[in-house]
Amino acid sequence: MKHADIKEILISEAEIKKKVKSLAAALNKDYKGKKPILVSVLKGSVVFLCDLIRELEFSPIIDFIGVSSYADSTESSGVVRLLMDLRESIVGKDVLIIEDIVDTGLTLSYLKRNLLTRKPKSLKICVLLDKKECRLKKIDVDYTGFIIPNKYCVGYGLDYAEIYRHLPYIGVLKSEIYRQQK
Repeated sequence: MKHADIKEILISEAEIKKKVKSLAAALNKDYKGKKPILVSVLKGSVVFLCDLIRELEFSPIIDFIGVSSYADSTESSGVVRLLMDLRESIVGKDVLIIEDIVDTGLTLSYLKRNLLTRKPKSLKICVLLDKKECRLKKIDVDYTGFIIPNKYCVGYGLDYAEIYRHLPYIGVLKSEIYRQQK
């Protein structure tokens, strides 16, 4: 059922489940016999991570990193802040960043540069959503779920001001919701 604050459902729960299985199949092939560290970018990617790891045929190590460039806004501030660092060492390990969405590329570019200084064996990126038309910084994504238009989306882990993460689909938030907050 569509939430009252949602203008349209962009990607249904069923479509997400199908895509997560497809991404997991690619990861199962590429990481067969390996034990990568999956680095979930907090908070948005947690829902995606949870569904994804249930489909994996290998045993990953899970770690979390907290970064922010949005605060309570619908647009990136352009400044990426590290809020919480990894607990595990990634030196000499295969690392896979799990992210909910890439738009400007600023956060993932920062994160990739930061993690590469720690000398991992390999570093790849898996994102559920890609807003290619918003890119300010070139970033290569190794595994992409959906390419989406430049609309402000919430649900399936994505939020606006810390709400709507619980929605089982990706929906476009009505603009009057975030305009009234400004």
